[in-house]
Amino acid sequence: MTTSQSHQEGAPAPQSSPTLIAGTGASVALLVVLFGSFMDLLDATIVTVAAPAIARDLGASDAQIQWTIAAYVLALGAGLITGGRLGDQYGRKRVFMTGLAGFMVTSSLCALADDPGMLIGMRAAQGLAAGIMVPQVFGIIRASFAPGERAKAFGAYGAVQGLASVAGPLLGGLLVDADLFGLGWRTVFWINVPVSILALIIGAKVLPESRSASTARLDLLGAVLAASGILLLLLPIIQTETWGWTWVSAILLAAGIIVLAAFLTYERRLSARGNEPVFDPALLRIRAFAGGLSASVLFFGGIGSFFLSLSVYLQNGTGRTAWETGLVILPYALGSIITSGLGVAFAAKAGRLLLILGSVTIAASQLVLWAIVKDGSDPGYWLLALALFIGGLGLGLAAPILVSVVLAGVPGRNAGAAGGVLSTVNQIGGAIGIAVLGTIFFTTAAGSTNGPPALTDYSDALSIVLLISAGLYIITALVMFALPKSAAEHTE
Repeated sequence: MTTSQSHQEGAPAPQSSPTLIAGTGASVALLVVLFGSFMDLLDATIVTVAAPAIARDLGASDAQIQWTIAAYVLALGAGLITGGRLGDQYGRKRVFMTGLAGFMVTSSLCALADDPGMLIGMRAAQGLAAGIMVPQVFGIIRASFAPGERAKAFGAYGAVQGLASVAGPLLGGLLVDADLFGLGWRTVFWINVPVSILALIIGAKVLPESRSASTARLDLLGAVLAASGILLLLLPIIQTETWGWTWVSAILLAAGIIVLAAFLTYERRLSARGNEPVFDPALLRIRAFAGGLSASVLFFGGIGSFFLSLSVYLQNGTGRTAWETGLVILPYALGSIITSGLGVAFAAKAGRLLLILGSVTIAASQLVLWAIVKDGSDPGYWLLALALFIGGLGLGLAAPILVSVVLAGVPGRNAGAAGGVLSTVNQIGGAIGIAVLGTIFFTTAAGSTNGPPALTDYSDALSIVLLISAGLYIITALVMFALPKSAAEHTE
């Protein structure tokens, strides 16, 4: 779920005499930036519930549905790489408003898509706009809010995360089933437009401008190389069901590895010349950071793919509506809200233990769900809700504090860069999970029958994904033993 998303800019950069705001002005400004955060978090989950309806309406293949979700999170990660630095250099208000306007336009184009290709392209553009917009939220709060308002603002952001995790599946299901004006699934994108217009009008009047005194150049080439390398790796994996495994697939994988190797070489040279790369390979020599990268990819890699598989199983397999699917997923969000506050409160004392406990709890929930669905019958609401509630408890313990626990083992001078990379890797891990586990799910469901998959086919496919995912979360828990024992005392 999107409560796992933690878009961090890293350590504060030097500010150029920002104007501090407080009182009513701060409240209104906070409301504007939280609108942007809420829509970003909402769009990462709302489309998962709408995915079966999108597939039916546009005639999208399983691979195209995977791309509809993966394109957003991959582009979001790419935007986060440079989004914070764009705000530092050109003004956080200006970049936030630009990103918000871009998000509004691309949401409209997603709603107007008349074929899967257009939708995938616009989802990528929408994710990129979100990646540029969201880091400005933290930059604006740090640079422009009076000290007394700052803690309240970050607390409000946490509350918005929880609200979005609940609203995403429920709102997605409601909008799809309501079929307002005959628009069906398209309303999950149209809803962003009036909210964005309102935020743009108010933001133009109340948001303060701020920028960093730093003159560091943007590492755009590094960002492009990183995104391109990951895309080349994901392309043959997601397209396996459509293309099969051919020599083209092998070439694309090899090309992805070569591009990522070129990325690391370029970043190493850039760092040696005293510039600021998007990723300094020297960070990999820090044990906590290297372990944190592995843990982040594994942890967040299982979340997006799980909800995509579950949504398809519930709607195409058990015959539930989109709204009923949202109600089934709701206990997961509620569970994460319950434990997220506990996780944050005790992170400074027992951060690593909470991470391990959270991962093991998610693994346990996957096994409980496997036991419920493996026989091929519809298990009913309450059994599904119980398994998902357990998973949500685990997510709330671990996801909000993972980055801050990792940063506790990173020297202060590297904390900003490391935090930005980790936040990006969270998104990339989600895209990789959707590619790998999503492909396993769809290939298994389609490969077990000559006709359209039935409930037993979807049950078998989900069961395999659950067993693999449970194993991955156990491995994640073991990797987390390499992390610091407690979280950093101060990470925003």
